Amino acid sequence: MKLAKIYNYLKKDLDLIESALMDAIQADHPVLRNASTQLLQAGGKRIRPVFVLLASQFGNVDLEKVKTVAVSLELIHMATLVHDDVIDDATLRRGKPTIKHQYGNRVAMYTGDYILARALENITEIDNTALHSALSKTLVEVSLGEIEQIKEKYNWNQNIRTYFRRIKRKTALLIATSCQLGAITSDITETHIHKLFRYGYYIGMSYQIIDDILDFTSSSKQLGKPAGNDLFQGNVTLPVLFAMEDPVFNSLLKQTFTNSREVSKQDMDKLITALMKTDAIERSYEISERYLQKALHELKYFPDVQAKVTLEQIAKFIGKRRA
Repeated sequence: MKLAKIYNYLKKDLDLIESALMDAIQADHPVLRNASTQLLQAGGKRIRPVFVLLASQFGNVDLEKVKTVAVSLELIHMATLVHDDVIDDATLRRGKPTIKHQYGNRVAMYTGDYILARALENITEIDNTALHSALSKTLVEVSLGEIEQIKEKYNWNQNIRTYFRRIKRKTALLIATSCQLGAITSDITETHIHKLFRYGYYIGMSYQIIDDILDFTSSSKQLGKPAGNDLFQGNVTLPVLFAMEDPVFNSLLKQTFTNSREVSKQDMDKLITALMKTDAIERSYEISERYLQKALHELKYFPDVQAKVTLEQIAKFIGKRRA
């Protein structure tokens, strides 16, 4: 079963959000307009808008506010993807050429900035101090995460705590904030808003860990980019940290990434094979599962409505994801 089938009943609302996203990125300059439209049409799971919608359904739903929040959060996510591709010198995303690859670094960076600016302009339609404060804090953390990821590239001596802090900022916080802001729009209690934030945080942590696992276990066709690409770019993920406890893998890793030679596809294939011989993948899945169980625990405090069932199903789907 595909993830989208779980929340298929939200299709009408998601179609409205998709249309609003297209309206939001229209620019007078043709390059900005074309680059932004290309990114939007490349697709994506729209998981952040889904979480906004679902979290809002525990209170009094104001669809206009929900749509505004969902659009802004998805635009912020899109902007980070464009900036990530410049930092990582990525040529493919979801199997298609990146904006950076097609238009160059300058256009890509300005496109990301433009999309972020449109996100912030869009959310000013809502007059809610708590909402704006929560989003601002998240953006600060996301920015710190981007800087930290650059700083930690090819640092083979980092620890697991550094990794968790990085993926919290890179992925989990924006998902947590999606749940939080969706809940704020429906005027539910502070306690329930906080629990939905925690649910989103745990889901985001699990989701990113599984993404980092799939970087090694999925094919290039499934990933839309070369297998092992994160490691090739110097991003030290949880499977790598666990695998480095194995002396054979650790030695091969450091021999491969020396300053005196270029890393080839054959080098990466050897590294992936060596990593798969360790228990790194299994241990990474175990950590992911712990986060998922914490997410499910947060939902126990909510009534048994359709939104709760869907949030539970999404968590279980993420836990079983293998592609």
